[in-house]
Amino acid sequence: MFKKILIANRGEIALRVIRTCKEMGIKTVAVYSTADAESLHVKFADEAVCIGPPSSTDSYLKMSNILAAAEITNADAIHPGYGFLSENSKFSSLCEEHDIKFIGASAEMIDRMGDKANAKSTMIAAGVPCVPGSEGVIEDFAECKRLAEEAGYPVMLKASAGGGGKGMRAVWKEEELEDAWDSARYESKAAFGNDDMYLEKLIQEPRHIEIQIVGDSFGKACHLSERDCSVQRRHQKLTEETPSPFMTDDLRERMGEAAVKAAEYIKYEGAGTVEFLVDKDRNFYFMEMNTRIQVEHPITEEVVNYDLIREQILVAAGVPISGKNYLPKMHSIECRINAEDPHRGFMPAPGKITTFHAPGGHGVRLDTHVYAGYTIPPNYDSMVAKLITTAQTREEAINKMKRALDEFVVEGVKTTIPFHRQLMDHPDYVAGNYTTKFMEDFEMEK
Repeated sequence: MFKKILIANRGEIALRVIRTCKEMGIKTVAVYSTADAESLHVKFADEAVCIGPPSSTDSYLKMSNILAAAEITNADAIHPGYGFLSENSKFSSLCEEHDIKFIGASAEMIDRMGDKANAKSTMIAAGVPCVPGSEGVIEDFAECKRLAEEAGYPVMLKASAGGGGKGMRAVWKEEELEDAWDSARYESKAAFGNDDMYLEKLIQEPRHIEIQIVGDSFGKACHLSERDCSVQRRHQKLTEETPSPFMTDDLRERMGEAAVKAAEYIKYEGAGTVEFLVDKDRNFYFMEMNTRIQVEHPITEEVVNYDLIREQILVAAGVPISGKNYLPKMHSIECRINAEDPHRGFMPAPGKITTFHAPGGHGVRLDTHVYAGYTIPPNYDSMVAKLITTAQTREEAINKMKRALDEFVVEGVKTTIPFHRQLMDHPDYVAGNYTTKFMEDFEMEK
């Protein structure tokens, strides 16, 4: 087992990893930029190393600085959390070269599944249902036009190296295709340095449902059921829940089997998610695979009583998994609390928190790195907390979330707490009747 783990991340996920490491008797090293010197993850780690100025390019993305921090503190493993370097194959390779265990996917695995076009062709070979369209990167516009005609409009153009909605264009008719092709490639090139594109049939009124999987170094994988991530704004998730109100026992079994098949086909090691689009007739299609822990992993932990960070560490240390699949025994909801103003188009709202009161009580979990007096820097993602409620039924989990949101006090900055409070009362959300288009019609009340 590892003696010391460096957490190559910041904020609540760094603190989350530190907590599990402490419970396992493993020493921890926090890294931080000068903007994060007062973050709780820095205060609670056994050691802390400053790795640069506020810019993530010069700190959390600076591989040489992070590796140097690991070497001077004698860390024998690095946990990347999510975001930043968690799916960077070069960093995974560098860790291996320096004899430091990367608690995540191998470089080969990241490259194989990180490129969405390549991932899709791999999943087709594995026998996992995929959205009709191109099987790999499109060579030129002539091929794009032919594939769109074969799939039938509407279609979706996607950047192969994409993420966060960049390089994506919905195309409803042939006359719009060339402009969409040019603009998507331009955006993708600017964002990722890569303008490779692929094309898929546009699934209308879809649910975004992901299956949590864990694979070990012996080729065995298991799943921990689903999370419904359909409430999104500009392809960024706002809230998640498990089990999905759209799920049936039969669909869960088939999607779980497909996710395990995908993981075992590529001999996946570590925690990850296989993400699917599910249409209104409950047909499901592979969308992508995330080769890291997810922001929303706590709700899975709550409904199956399973520490996913601990399992990541054990698998990285060569411990085999049981191979058992897990089904949800409770219902859990997560609200991402961002420092944003939902009354002004979710405009980022960094600044100093003057008052902070955390909700509590049975079935309430709060993952956060902030406190009264903490200044939220403008340099990073705006998420400051994840509020999770868990209960016997979905109705009870929603009511518990309402109560917890009412208790949650954050003053000095604007947050998305008012949005989530209104969401919990929205008739379609309460009924479980929502798709990825839900936020297009949602309007904040004054």
